[in-house]
Amino acid sequence: VIPRSTLRPAERSAEDVDIILTRLKGVKTFQRFHPSLLLQICSCAFYEYLEKVFRQGDIGTSWYAVLSGSLDVKVSETANHQDAVTICTLGIGTAFGESILDNTPRHATIVSRETSELLRIEQREFKSLWEKYRQYMAGLLAPPYGAMETGSNNDSEYNYNPQERPHLPNFEVPSEKLQRGGKVMRNAILSRAPHMIRDRKYHLKTYRQCCVGTELVDWLVQQSTCVHTRSHAVGMWQVLLEEGVLNHVDQELGFQDKYLFYRFLDDEEEHTPLPSEEEKRESEEELPETILFLAQMGPDALLRMILRKPPGQRTGEDLEIIYDELLHIKALSHLSNTVKRELASVLIFESHAKAGTVLFNQGEEGTSWYIIQKGSVNVVIYGKGVVCTLHEGDDFGKLAEDNCHFLRDVEANTVRLKEHEQAVLVLEKSPRASSLGNIRYTVLSGTPEKILDHFLETMRMDTHHSDPDDFVLMHCVFMPNSQFCQLLMAQYPFSPSHSQERLEYAVTCKRRVLNLALRWAAVHTHHLQEEPAALIFLEELYGSVSSVSNDSRILRALKDFVPDLEKVVKLQYKVLTQFSNRDEKLVKTQPIRNCDDILLKVYCSDHTYTTIRVAVAATGSEVTSAVAYKLASNDDLLLVHLSSAGEKQMLKPNDVSVFSSLSINGRMFACPRDQLNALTPLPDQEGPSAGSMSSFELMSSKDLAYQMTLYDWELFSCVHEHELLYHTFGRQSFRRTTANLDLFLRRFNQVELWVVTEVCLCGQLSKRVQLLKKFIKIAAHCREFKNLNSFFAIIMGMSNPAVSRLTQTWEKLPSKFKKFYAEFEITSLNRVHMTFSHEGKKTFIDNMVNFEKMRVIANTIRAVRHCRSQPFNPEVCQPNKNHAEVRGYVRKLCVIDKQRTLTTLSYKLEPCRT
Repeated sequence: VIPRSTLRPAERSAEDVDIILTRLKGVKTFQRFHPSLLLQICSCAFYEYLEKVFRQGDIGTSWYAVLSGSLDVKVSETANHQDAVTICTLGIGTAFGESILDNTPRHATIVSRETSELLRIEQREFKSLWEKYRQYMAGLLAPPYGAMETGSNNDSEYNYNPQERPHLPNFEVPSEKLQRGGKVMRNAILSRAPHMIRDRKYHLKTYRQCCVGTELVDWLVQQSTCVHTRSHAVGMWQVLLEEGVLNHVDQELGFQDKYLFYRFLDDEEEHTPLPSEEEKRESEEELPETILFLAQMGPDALLRMILRKPPGQRTGEDLEIIYDELLHIKALSHLSNTVKRELASVLIFESHAKAGTVLFNQGEEGTSWYIIQKGSVNVVIYGKGVVCTLHEGDDFGKLAEDNCHFLRDVEANTVRLKEHEQAVLVLEKSPRASSLGNIRYTVLSGTPEKILDHFLETMRMDTHHSDPDDFVLMHCVFMPNSQFCQLLMAQYPFSPSHSQERLEYAVTCKRRVLNLALRWAAVHTHHLQEEPAALIFLEELYGSVSSVSNDSRILRALKDFVPDLEKVVKLQYKVLTQFSNRDEKLVKTQPIRNCDDILLKVYCSDHTYTTIRVAVAATGSEVTSAVAYKLASNDDLLLVHLSSAGEKQMLKPNDVSVFSSLSINGRMFACPRDQLNALTPLPDQEGPSAGSMSSFELMSSKDLAYQMTLYDWELFSCVHEHELLYHTFGRQSFRRTTANLDLFLRRFNQVELWVVTEVCLCGQLSKRVQLLKKFIKIAAHCREFKNLNSFFAIIMGMSNPAVSRLTQTWEKLPSKFKKFYAEFEITSLNRVHMTFSHEGKKTFIDNMVNFEKMRVIANTIRAVRHCRSQPFNPEVCQPNKNHAEVRGYVRKLCVIDKQRTLTTLSYKLEPCRT
């Protein structure tokens, strides 16, 4: 609860700081901050409801960030505040009050539009944070108030003229990391495929020491599975081209997957020596890390390159890449997909590398509309200074009248189907014609029944479109399986057809239903055997295509569906048998299903416990009923999750799968209400009192990373796609478990705390230094195995304040390891979280399903599906003879999950320096 930040900083406990930290991590803007900065903010910030107005001209004493609600920014040209004009609105994650950095009067009046919660930092603490963490806060705050460059955007060296060739940012000297990356790539090519770099002749002209664009793409795609497509590889080479590490022989600015010549920077000078064997060996070692680094930067470089093309030169693939980016820009969330696709064809890229560049001046006629892709923009009023700062995803600049007409013309492509004067289906014209040249329409919104009807009516058996797949993946959000089966069966004609015309129509309908049903079964897999209605539906379909009593003409027309349907029906019963008879010693980790039973320990206030057997999806009320029955108690029991820090979370009677909500060292308690305050943690919830370094210091770092990767992969493989939906929309709504996903997420926290626990329980300085080296090595091997889950967890553990404050330990760490850790930490700060477009978009619009939202979420889930389609190869590391010991260790990590305890241990190891 954020009001804990109303306590004075000196009064806050470690638990208070943790609770504030959890709330701040829920605000997207703060997710970009370094963990140490976030903890500093939690320690010094205050919570405040905005009940007063901040007046323009007042001297500020604090800086504010918006946690909830919204506020208007008003500016007056006179001393009369009644004349103030609203120039923008601040929402969640925005900030104001930077004027306290130089004690200037407030530049605007701030008025709350609704009840708003703010985070407040007083001037002294804010200045201290700004000086220490300026590089992290620069994206959220306005820069220090220096002189702004004058002149309109027409004078800017970065102004884009469609008639001129667009240019790249001015990189006079490549960055050190990318220059090294280019050298690694060149050396690896010379080592693995030296024929790619050679003199080439074209049109009677010789080009010295060149590569061909298509060959570079071919080579890069073959080097690593993290290069997903040829377009992805093009973006990665574009990163090097933008920095001047790779150059087109005629200085073209975009890398192309064509027979065009490119030359590495090292080959620009004649007689450049070939790399030595030592250099080749070093490059081979660095190649995986270099490819991963370029793979992370490639998509942004590819988008920049596409946006620099004149609109008329953009390909269909280019437009799709721009369109995918527009789907995630909040300023465009109110626009339809058709408008976004049209915008993809007219948007132009501008790069303003120099801080202080003026895009346009107050009073000038607006000719363009801007969306911020990266960075931030200050809004400045003459005589008032910076009144607010816009960030990534925000837009500014009015649309010209011509552009307004353009948007209205695009919206005219929307088609609405009405019944009884109520819209039941909204379609929009697809920008691409079908294979027959006819106009295709995509679904924007509709009732579940009409969306299903539309997909069945427009389905072509010889093509594969993603919209029906989106429907079978997402329908559980708005239509349960039982209703889906009923509606699909209603579309399946069973009555005999006498005329040839009606027979052909019936066969077409049956084939469409069977096609969709097979796609549906492929998505739901073993979840179907938990629903009798689904099994009956599949059996009926199978019977309809295999029974000899049916019309022989129909059987012949549907015979190609028989093998797939037979396989699906048999698979359901095979899965049922596997789960009911499995031997835990003989099989790998199996997915936890809704209908499985678990043994759950539930404790009483006197620390005795009872063990109950309940279903995985058991609700809070079902658990308390089972406990009351076992204890023969007539009391009304409360179900409580008690953390190791003593924090109590009351579980609701309708909470589903309550066991999976337990924290790492948390325990489940049941007690009457009058005993609630008497609950105390169990002694074993404190975690270990001694480290386990003696157990794992002799284990190979590579073996440890291998076994961690194997376990992470098992947990990840058990997560069903629908658990992502249940987690996003709330599992209570589905009465379904997310236990597999919860275990996978909890594993991250466990590994992170393992690092902190081991360091804080190591009393000897030299041993702590060895521990840090060990963890850095394990992290490096995890990344080598493409296990980013444990890699990020280890780095986050080393970034924990209880570890990062141990300056004596870090000072003793060899510089090579410090360098590795610094690079790893930067990678972890740029990590991509799996997020869903859920909160910003409504699920229902005018009582119709917002299918655009379903489509975006389905695309995200397909990205996870792609990750699962790249199986972990156990052959990458041959385990040593003690692999059983290593395996057992990494699967039973003992940790302290109480931050206060870890902090106390840290201060005992290295007290504060006076």
